[in-house]
Amino acid sequence: MGKITTKQLAEDLDNYKVIDIRSIDAYNGWKEAAEARGGHIKGAKTLPYKWLHYIDWIEIVRNKGILPEDSLVIYGYDPQKAEEVARQFEKAGYPDVTVFNNFLEWAEKDLPMEHLERYEHLVSADWLNQLITTNNAPEYSNNKFVICHSHYRNLFDYDEGHIPGAIPMDTNSLESPETWNRRSPEELKAALEEAGITYDTTVILYGKFSSPNNDDQFPGSSAGHLGAMRCAFIMLYAGVEDVRILNGGLQSWLDSGYEVTTVPSKNEKVSFGIDIPQKPEIAVDLEEAKEILASPDKNLVSVRSWKEYIGEVSGYNYIEKKGRIPGAVFADCGTDAYHMENYRNLDHTMREYHEIAANWKKIGITPDKRNAFYCGTGWRGSEAFLNAWLMGWDKAAVYDGGWFEWSSNNLPFETGVPEE
Repeated sequence: MGKITTKQLAEDLDNYKVIDIRSIDAYNGWKEAAEARGGHIKGAKTLPYKWLHYIDWIEIVRNKGILPEDSLVIYGYDPQKAEEVARQFEKAGYPDVTVFNNFLEWAEKDLPMEHLERYEHLVSADWLNQLITTNNAPEYSNNKFVICHSHYRNLFDYDEGHIPGAIPMDTNSLESPETWNRRSPEELKAALEEAGITYDTTVILYGKFSSPNNDDQFPGSSAGHLGAMRCAFIMLYAGVEDVRILNGGLQSWLDSGYEVTTVPSKNEKVSFGIDIPQKPEIAVDLEEAKEILASPDKNLVSVRSWKEYIGEVSGYNYIEKKGRIPGAVFADCGTDAYHMENYRNLDHTMREYHEIAANWKKIGITPDKRNAFYCGTGWRGSEAFLNAWLMGWDKAAVYDGGWFEWSSNNLPFETGVPEE
């Protein structure tokens, strides 16, 4: 393998496919080595060193469009790890691999870098552990925080083991089990106050993923981290000013070697402090959904699986009707109603944001448009919304009622594979 200097890479950057092997969190913008600027070299792909030991590492590489004919430059914080990844590429048949060991110098100079717009709202396990143990952490200037272990009807997940200090947050406390829409402002206020959350509390949400099974009575009870996304959206809607997500959920905490506890936590009741909602514009209801469908510069975005989209399945054991909303843009979630493979990495961290934006752009989803994401009942739509929100897309929203509401109101629908 070769070595390249900062000057050489800067002069020839467009001719390389640059690979960032640091954590996804450092790639997004966190300064994990006290670098002058957070983020990554412009155009770089994220391929964390952690993934090198996954059995399907080469499949991840190929799915990212990293091909043997590419001229690769590998960089990270640790030269030895960068060289190890470079050797693995060479073993896999990549003939042109170079290592760049001067990222800190790159960050100091006026050289092209990028970062996730709202990276500070997507936190790592290390960041959260620092906050818990010292009551302080980078990009945090508050004096109060609440950690929520999100779940749906599954307190056992919390009791079995949770992050120290976390309280359980049942999604049912924030959304109605009759309509699956967000609860009323009065109900949200009561639930947040009971959880010890004020409008200016820093709230960190996470959940546990344990392979949901559609044959279960309540499959969503095993999709706790997806439920955390739903809670995060509703808290933003309500007016919590600093909502954060543990990137990768409970799995990232365990992967980082931190312990869980079975000791329960409960916060004192507080006053939320302001009226709810503070961000009504991020929630779309039925009438606005119809208006969006009729507008050429807006998108109603279906974050469902292909089988749901063509009407082969409804996606849920409590929804009878099958099909799609006519005119909706299909933004494939993955295999079914409880998985988001196309929006996550294998370790459940959020997928590289450039890849999500590129996939959306192909189907007309761009930040200049009003994009209202929906699924069956709001969970997947909320996760897609959060991807857009983290990128700084301020026109993004969630169509809260989704297919459940649409199909319950005798509105037009389609089935089958749509014409081109």
